[in-house]
Amino acid sequence: MKIALLFDGMSALGQAADLLILETVEAVEKSLVDEGNQVVRVPVALDGRWVERVRRGKFDLAFNLCECIDGIASYEPAVISVLEVLSIPYTGSSSWTTAFCLRKHVVNALLERAGLPVPRWAVVTPGSTLPTVGFPAICKPAAEDASIGVEQRSVVRNMRALAARVDAMHERWNEVLVQRFVDGREVNVGIVDGMVLPVAEIEFDAMPKGKWRIVSYRSKWEVGSDEDIGAAPVCPAKISPELTAELKRLALDAWKAVGGEGYGRVDMRIDSQGRPWILEVNANPDIAPDAGLARMAGVAGMDFPALISAVCEAGARRQRQLEQNRWALSARLSGVVVPTDPASLELFAAGVR
Repeated sequence: MKIALLFDGMSALGQAADLLILETVEAVEKSLVDEGNQVVRVPVALDGRWVERVRRGKFDLAFNLCECIDGIASYEPAVISVLEVLSIPYTGSSSWTTAFCLRKHVVNALLERAGLPVPRWAVVTPGSTLPTVGFPAICKPAAEDASIGVEQRSVVRNMRALAARVDAMHERWNEVLVQRFVDGREVNVGIVDGMVLPVAEIEFDAMPKGKWRIVSYRSKWEVGSDEDIGAAPVCPAKISPELTAELKRLALDAWKAVGGEGYGRVDMRIDSQGRPWILEVNANPDIAPDAGLARMAGVAGMDFPALISAVCEAGARRQRQLEQNRWALSARLSGVVVPTDPASLELFAAGVR
């Protein structure tokens, strides 16, 4: 296959190059090339020139590593939308699901409506009344990922601290999610092509005394920092089979609720009474060889090349099914008799288009 490898070129190739992005690009590229694919790197930038390159490229598949453009997460769904408009098969979730999952409070509302456990929450905009969700509480940007805006001061114990933190965050973000902080164990559940991976846990045993046991921005991106060392991933998690089954069920239910496809990750907390709470559904998690999803896949017996292959197959299969079924299903649900044999169905779909 001829595969376009999309990534945030403005961050990876800028003056202050993000080497982590390039390392992931190189790892994915190697896996694809080793399988006999032709891979073309496509840096995504705000000038839009990459769109014409993709349009003219005659690609069989786009492997989407673009989690943002120039570090701005809200541009992520637009990249996927381009692939959808051009009818290019792509990896990961749809633009709709990706945009949806970037709005944490909207996802929370959906999950609550579906009967899934979500810690009490509210969204605060400038000038609005501070909510009462209980303390301690944690404050996050409502539409960011990668733990941007999350630090030790994000967790507050009283209304005064809450007001100060929210005011500080409103200097950068209009919508701030305020949520009851679950002071317990943190676990991650990965999903690849509908298969739920072994549960991983973030162990906080080495977190310095006096610091909140959270996965902050520093713990994710400042390698070697005290918060990085203090938030150590372990897979499989040391939890009972019964709780493991419950976590996997909740993760899959949440993934289905948001329309997740391809691969994703659901983050949860377990309180002191052993009850799990869903924190976030990530439709485009880090897929680097040393990141959580690859770690969970490895425990399941799926090495990194196999993970990349499974992600590609899921994207290609979705496009085939979409092309085969879109027009036939629409016609059938409109009262039209649709042929069932493949050759006639293909002609029928071409005629409807």
